Amino acid sequence: MRVEGTRAFDAPAERVWSVLNDPAQLAQTLPGIESFEVVDENHWTAAVKIPLGLGGLKLRFKFEKTEARAPEHARLRASGQGIGAMISLDTRFDLSPDGERTSMRWEADVRVAGQVGAMGQRVLQPIVNQQVENVLSSLERQVAAATG
Repeated sequence: MRVEGTRAFDAPAERVWSVLNDPAQLAQTLPGIESFEVVDENHWTAAVKIPLGLGGLKLRFKFEKTEARAPEHARLRASGQGIGAMISLDTRFDLSPDGERTSMRWEADVRVAGQVGAMGQRVLQPIVNQQVENVLSSLERQVAAATG
């Protein structure tokens, strides 16, 4: 599944960049995060519980920042495993400054395998869309908090 879009922030690109490239702040944007550990500046792990039906899907994710050109472009890969599911994510963003505002163009390729993947894109697409919106809304709050 591919999802993409744009988002505007009431903050300079450097501030948005700093939030997006701080693993601890980025982790706070993840819905259902239960634990988080930084391995180094380009690698971290997280335990996440994704709301899915009657309960949730618990996954252990490994994250890797694979590209970074401050303050305009970054790419992140993540892979998560849990009972009945494997999820991989390849996401990238590009920031465009506009005075004290910043526009972010983002895209993500999401792959779901296992029993959860067998539900099909028609079922999974609304779930993925909702989770993406949750992450972006949380990112807006993180950027606003960093603004002070």
